[in-house]
Amino acid sequence: MDDRKLQVLRAIVEDYVATQEPVGSKALTVNHELGVSAATVRNDMAWLEEAGYIHQPHTSAGRIPTDQGYRLFVDRLERIQPLSSAERRAVNRYLSDAGDLDDVVTRTVRLLSQLTHQVAVVQYPSLNRSTVRHIELLRLAPQRLLLVVITDTGRVEQRHIELAEEIDEDHTNELRTLINEKLISQPIVEAPEILSNMPAEARPELRDIAAALGRVLLDAFIDSSEERIAVAGAANLTRSNTPLMGVTPLLEALEEEVVLMRLLGAGSNSNLTVRIGDENDVESFRNTTVVATGYGPGSVVGHMGVVGPTRMDYPATMAAVRAVARYVSEILERNR
Repeated sequence: MDDRKLQVLRAIVEDYVATQEPVGSKALTVNHELGVSAATVRNDMAWLEEAGYIHQPHTSAGRIPTDQGYRLFVDRLERIQPLSSAERRAVNRYLSDAGDLDDVVTRTVRLLSQLTHQVAVVQYPSLNRSTVRHIELLRLAPQRLLLVVITDTGRVEQRHIELAEEIDEDHTNELRTLINEKLISQPIVEAPEILSNMPAEARPELRDIAAALGRVLLDAFIDSSEERIAVAGAANLTRSNTPLMGVTPLLEALEEEVVLMRLLGAGSNSNLTVRIGDENDVESFRNTTVVATGYGPGSVVGHMGVVGPTRMDYPATMAAVRAVARYVSEILERNR
């Protein structure tokens, strides 16, 4: 494909996204400075149609892009449209006001939906990719303790522990110190081996309680390793002026966290990805586009993205997803 045909394809995509109407050669020559005659544009459109980049939805209509055409359009984007300075200030202010991790995720998924007018999906930071920031051990009663685990991403897990024997405040503090010495700054995935050796390093009279603490911690890590997903803007699918085949199965799929994890991608990199139509592995999403990226403080701990019709404003959507992921990564980095 030469540059002129690519220019024609870009113009068709941009006009179709903006007007939601099939695009004809006359409209292209009027609305875009292509520097060629309408006849040349028609020839280029005929070539693009034969190559599978555009098609005619019905007789005597203009042309609309195919999934292959959108794919080429995205791959050949010269730049991703940045957020305006006002949008950047609003995003920064809105996310910076967040409190705990739940608030950060809730604000993020709402913000993405509002910015893109699509369905937004945000994965909570994965426990398996996090490290321990602090462990608190509180004595609630002679035979009852409260265990609180805080990760570097701000995730908090709490467990109550019922003991077979009594424990005083001094021994509670001693065990708290031991656990923190062993686990602070350690990856969660290495916790099982560390905890298995911990009782042997406690004083003999505290070893049974240390072993009990280790079991509760392991249970907490295992129970909490299941990924959590936040979704916002599902109503945008029904408001879309582009009909989506099988909206009901799509809405049902958005309620399945396993499906959404596959949708966002299980990769560990932070690259922005755009999957169009049949490029999506999940059957219910093969009439949509998914724009997703990873986020995290230094390394990827989760993914976020949006789901919408293939007829979407790709430059603006890609810019919004990338910008919001960057802001969330900065927030998690500051809170470490």
